[in-house]
Amino acid sequence: MELELADLNLPCDKGHPVIIAGPCSAETEAQVMSTASHLAAKGCHIFRAGVWKPRTKPGGFEGNGEIALPWLRRVKEETGMMISTEVATPEHVEAALKYGMDILWVGARTSANPFAVQALADALQGVDIPVLVKNPVNPDLELWIGALERLNQVGLKRLGVIHRGFSSYEKKIYRNAPMWQIPIELRRRIPGLPIICDPSHIGGRRDLIAPLCQQAMDLGFDGLIVESHCRPEKAWSDAEQQVTPDSLDDILSRLVVRNHDSITEDLRILRTQIDEIDNSLMELLSKRFLICREIGAFKKQNNITILQSGRYSEILDKCEAQAGLCGMDANFAAQIFELIHEESVRQQLEIVNK
Repeated sequence: MELELADLNLPCDKGHPVIIAGPCSAETEAQVMSTASHLAAKGCHIFRAGVWKPRTKPGGFEGNGEIALPWLRRVKEETGMMISTEVATPEHVEAALKYGMDILWVGARTSANPFAVQALADALQGVDIPVLVKNPVNPDLELWIGALERLNQVGLKRLGVIHRGFSSYEKKIYRNAPMWQIPIELRRRIPGLPIICDPSHIGGRRDLIAPLCQQAMDLGFDGLIVESHCRPEKAWSDAEQQVTPDSLDDILSRLVVRNHDSITEDLRILRTQIDEIDNSLMELLSKRFLICREIGAFKKQNNITILQSGRYSEILDKCEAQAGLCGMDANFAAQIFELIHEESVRQQLEIVNK
């Protein structure tokens, strides 16, 4: 299905990306107004705050609900900023519209549920409002596109997406793995779709926000949604990934916004895909060598020689056959696996000689 899109018409300074900023959660009226006034003074045009907060486990702060919506309306009245929040149910939509929200977004947990997205779409039918759809928690591009299609089918044309990274069982440097190749493929599939990066949820740490913002700009993203709090260390949710308005202003002032030259951009996208694959190769090799060290420990315990020539020949024969099926030169594949085998032997010897 081809999406019928219209311009989001979101405010931004000429030559700069769209910036949406505000706290993870609307905790108190004083906290909301303090953060908003500081952001407005720094030139921010769009304020965000979570009113309904889906938490992984019960017992955490799940937002103030509709009580907080008048606080956001006050932000709009007193600062002139547009206001935005996340909705997950038709009841959320009704309340958000009643209090004059300018922008709505669909969260990662909701976008993963087609029934929930359809319910939101039905509630929004006939409403002309920008809706941003976060990627599903799992790396499923079709599910992401499906959510957009459900909203588009009821007449919503001012659509965009938020890339907030993807959950994974193995926790690494990022809270949610960026997997840039997925939003890149989304842009290839739907060229006119605005993509906004959420470095707060990708990184999960304050110190990662600046480099992630720059990476998003290098990839030609259209905007950023960053969690900013007047006192982030005291935040009631996601304290470690929020920054002060002053810190955000510093991050944005250092941002290099690239020219949208099609040839340069295409090359940059391809290189980013290469970088992602290279990172995956390094991670796979690391896992392989960990297993090799376990094998070394087993051989030491059972007094087995390190070099097993029959096994090595078996690996080489297999990789050469697979290389032909994958369109690669068999000699090239053999050279690669010879180096891998050499390192595997070295790692096993290291264990045996301890």
